[in-house]
Amino acid sequence: QSTRFISMKLYSLFQQDRDLAQAEIDELQEAFKEFDYDQDGYLNYKDVAECMRTMGYMPTEMELLEIVQQIKMRMGGLMDFEDFTELMGPRMMGETTNMLGLKELQSAFLQFDLDGDGKINQDEMKEALKSLLGEKLKKGELEEILKELDVNADGSIDFEEFIKRPSKLMLYKLN
Repeated sequence: QSTRFISMKLYSLFQQDRDLAQAEIDELQEAFKEFDYDQDGYLNYKDVAECMRTMGYMPTEMELLEIVQQIKMRMGGLMDFEDFTELMGPRMMGETTNMLGLKELQSAFLQFDLDGDGKINQDEMKEALKSLLGEKLKKGELEEILKELDVNADGSIDFEEFIKRPSKLMLYKLN
C-alpha cells in the first residue's frame, strides 16, 4: 500500500500540470486544417476518427462512439478547433507523460540532493522521501529503492544514474 503511495508522490515530482506546447498546438492545427475539407473552421464528426488516426491515435470503437455522440449532441455534428483541442490535448499530453525534460529531472534531483554535492546518499534519500511522504518508509523499502537506482553500486546516486533510471524512482507505481 505505502509503496504505491510513495510512487505516486515521486511521480508527481516529475509530472507538473502544463499547457500544450506551441509545437503541439501547431500539430493540432495542421491536422485540423487537413480534415476541414471545406475550410469553414469545422470538422465533420465523420472525419474526426480519421483525423485522430492520422495523428497516430487509435481510439477504440467505444471511444469513437462516445466522441461522435458528443459531437452530434453537443455540437450539432461539427467540431471547431477549440473543441478539437479539448479532445486531443489530453491525449497529446498523455503521450508525453513519460518524456521527461532535463530541467524537470534536474529539479527533481535537487530535491533529493540536499547537500548539493551532486550525489544522493542514503540519508538524503531517506530525508527527501520522509518530507515528500510525510512518513517514514518501512524497513527495507529505502534499501530497495537505492539498490534499484545505484547502478554502479557505490552507495550513492549521481545525476547520470538518476536520469538513466528515473522510472526506477517510480518503481512501485505499477505494484
